[in-house]
Amino acid sequence: MNWEQIEGKWKQYSGKVREKWGKLTDSDLQMIKGQRQQLVGKVQERYGIAKEEAERQVNEFTNKLFEHEPTGETQRDEKARRAGRS
Repeated sequence: MNWEQIEGKWKQYSGKVREKWGKLTDSDLQMIKGQRQQLVGKVQERYGIAKEEAERQVNEFTNKLFEHEPTGETQRDEKARRAGRS
């Protein structure tokens, strides 16, 4: 998964972003539209932190997000397993 995928699924991921950074408004999330630099900027602005700290937080968040997001192949395998076709 990469940032292009986040942009494509922004509505899905924006809820997770809002859980992490509750000070971001619905308007902020609409403006960000999955763009990484926009997210970093808004986190920096809303929390009054340095750009480097905002970058660190976004990197940490996305690393965890990517770790927990199954790949397409894993999703297919999981569906097949549930259907008893493993």
